[in-house]
Amino acid sequence: MKKIVLFLIIVMFFIADASYAIPAFARKYNMSCQTCHAPIPRLKAYGDEFAGNGFVLNDQDAPRYFTDTGDDELSLIRDFPLAVRMDAHVTYRDDDPAQGDFGTPYLVKLLSGGALSDNIAYYFYFYMNERGGVAGVEDAYLMYNNLFGTELDIYLGQFQVSDPLFKRELRLTLEDYLLYKQRIGIANANLAYDRGIMLTYGFDTGTDVIVEIINGNGLREADGDHRFDNNQFKNLVGRVSQDIGDNLRIGGFVYYGEEKLGNNFGLVADDKITYFGPDITLNFNDVFEINAQYLNRTDSDLFYSTSSVNSVQDVKTESMMMEFIYMPDGDYSKWYAVALANWIDSDYDAADYKSVSGHLGYMLRRNIRLVGEYRYDLLNEFGIASIGVVSAF
Repeated sequence: MKKIVLFLIIVMFFIADASYAIPAFARKYNMSCQTCHAPIPRLKAYGDEFAGNGFVLNDQDAPRYFTDTGDDELSLIRDFPLAVRMDAHVTYRDDDPAQGDFGTPYLVKLLSGGALSDNIAYYFYFYMNERGGVAGVEDAYLMYNNLFGTELDIYLGQFQVSDPLFKRELRLTLEDYLLYKQRIGIANANLAYDRGIMLTYGFDTGTDVIVEIINGNGLREADGDHRFDNNQFKNLVGRVSQDIGDNLRIGGFVYYGEEKLGNNFGLVADDKITYFGPDITLNFNDVFEINAQYLNRTDSDLFYSTSSVNSVQDVKTESMMMEFIYMPDGDYSKWYAVALANWIDSDYDAADYKSVSGHLGYMLRRNIRLVGEYRYDLLNEFGIASIGVVSAF
């Protein structure tokens, strides 16, 4: 324990520098990051509405956002919006052998997004560095807002299948929402990044309906014939959520997909993949928030590996995520706390995962937070302590 404390003290001195810059959207409207985030990158309701409105504020103009070219049919952004997110984490694992590790930087993202016209917007980010490697483009889409003057929005491009549920990229913890990214056997389908189209519609009753049509095989590179999808199937996703009062939201999620799986013996399995499950959010005056997700997945015909001789039928996977966020002063909190639990139990044993995490954060600036986290792996019985900094500018 003394070694852990000494290690973390050293790291505190290593990362305690700060920056005063602000990201692209805050620069555009000359406003604080706190308007949309609490804390960064977690979105408040106002920020979620801003993103869903094509990165446009209904109650505020952005002066001189477009260049006046004299052509009313041309919308040209005057200053191309760019922002950077850079995280650094240092960890200490107490498994055998125990090890300290400088993950600095842990990630560097180059982000851009904004309105291209009254109803068309774009967003993308490029992972310049993700855990020591270049990951490339992940989120990247065009959006048409309020099609035909209705509340119907259309997204076309790359996005996370789970984005309508809980957005992995906006979580506060270093520990992930594992139920969305876990893969089963050699199947490509999960609820992380994919390519496709997403349609969203919001009703005045507080009901949101979302439909996705996706390739179902992740962000694989195109083949020699420029095809991104590796089979003839498209996967379908649906979600309905309902606000109940000011503090409660409940939702239901369904997914159906199909995938041809092959192994090294020339055998083919036709895997039909289904997900279903509820989710819930409880928010008490922005001080306490509880998020929970349950998912039940079935793979009808699955190879566990490319060297499998026989496929396995009806592989069941149950998973759950529960998150508790505490911000003592709501939006104005200088510090916050998060507890996160991940639980995955699958017939495919390699996918099993169980962990609990505790996270503390302190806002050095609105766009810079100092973080500390401890995760305990309940299956393998070891812990990981980390301390770091998350910045956006």
